[in-house]
Amino acid sequence: MRDGLSATAARRGQGGHSNQSAKTTTQAVQHRPLRDLWWRIMDMRVGIVPLPVHLVLIAAIATTVLTTGKLSAELSPIIALLAVCSFTCMEVGQRIPIFRSIGGPVILVTFLPSWLVFANVLPPSVVTPIVAFWKQSNFLYLFIPGIIVGSILSMDRKVLIGGFVRIFVPLAIGSVLAGIVGTAVGTMLGMGVFHTVFFVVIPVMSGGLGEGVIPLTIGYSEVMHQGSGDLLAQALPAVMLGNVCAIVFSGVLNALGKRYPSLTGNGQLMRTGSDDIGTHDVHAEPAKAVDATDIAAAGMIAVCLYFVGMLAQNTLGLPGPVMMLVLAVAAKIGFVFSPKLEAGAGVVYKFFATAVTYPLLFAIGVVITPWQKVVASFNVPTLVTIVATVLTLMATAFIVARRMNMHPIDAAIVVGTHSGMGGTGDVAILTAANRMRLMPFAQIATRIGGAITITLSLIVLAKIV
Repeated sequence: MRDGLSATAARRGQGGHSNQSAKTTTQAVQHRPLRDLWWRIMDMRVGIVPLPVHLVLIAAIATTVLTTGKLSAELSPIIALLAVCSFTCMEVGQRIPIFRSIGGPVILVTFLPSWLVFANVLPPSVVTPIVAFWKQSNFLYLFIPGIIVGSILSMDRKVLIGGFVRIFVPLAIGSVLAGIVGTAVGTMLGMGVFHTVFFVVIPVMSGGLGEGVIPLTIGYSEVMHQGSGDLLAQALPAVMLGNVCAIVFSGVLNALGKRYPSLTGNGQLMRTGSDDIGTHDVHAEPAKAVDATDIAAAGMIAVCLYFVGMLAQNTLGLPGPVMMLVLAVAAKIGFVFSPKLEAGAGVVYKFFATAVTYPLLFAIGVVITPWQKVVASFNVPTLVTIVATVLTLMATAFIVARRMNMHPIDAAIVVGTHSGMGGTGDVAILTAANRMRLMPFAQIATRIGGAITITLSLIVLAKIV
């Protein structure tokens, strides 16, 4: 009997336990929709930032500025500030019809902060730490190695060689015809041959600011015996507006490629082979799974190549980015790095292209894009001449590429970076076209094309002055 009572109690205990388990399961099921809803909200992004995190960052930044009157220029606060501002601008640009198809997000992220600084809408508590961070860190010179080295080491060797050789043809032909057309248009509009050539057309194709129009106008100063500052003020608007034109035309070409897929490789320059990120040479050993050490090692490779490039610039007088580019290409062709390291370099490239591009562009807009210069360039003769120059440059590349076994749209975008603002312009133009993987070819068009343009223009100027 005692055993019977024990069995009955056990059954009751099991029944109670079962009821309790069922009740707990029911509560979990009832709460699951709330959890799933929250996860769906968390998966909503402003750029790359989860929406709730974005809102918390806005509140934290606002509270810090209102309570302390300043924001630190240290890395973490600046990352938060640039991410919130840049990805907000990007999302706005992506939601404006037509504007989004011509590079609207890039234009908005780059030039809206420039206007906000000019109009004193952005308070000093926000502008000052961004400027301090930019000057102290020179972060652009980490971004560019990550993009260039990562994309080069992740490309197919055969396509890399063929692409670098063939891009010179549309680049050279496009530059010559763009110079002729731009000069003719500017002269007909009353600007004069000399001013049109040396202060509009050549600055557009000089390769940007630091390695383009600044050394160009210093050379002008030595030849013409005038102040380099005044000459720079005359040439700078052309560089900036040429960059805007290239951004817009690249956005238009991107939209054209979606409508006519046969005209584009969607970031692949050559019609044969593959230069997609992550593609490796067929004769190389297959890469194993990439881990964090491979990615970190690839990052150090990028830093090392940049360091050696800058050393060459200081000792041999060669441009540092060009030397870095040559070293990366040589390493890729010579099988210097293992497939795992090359795959890690591809991850480094993707990280910078996805997470860093828009914050970097916002900082560029705040620090080195003066709104007054942008506005000053909007006079009709200069505007029409620059548009004609950039349009001829890219249209010529589009046509020539068809005969060079290259994708016309991608070749035109690469050659269009020749009219950009150096490394920053390359970032903006390729981002507008959604073709950041073309960065190595863009560096050839910008750096080497710009160096050749400056050299030839100074030789000609010295002979005619």
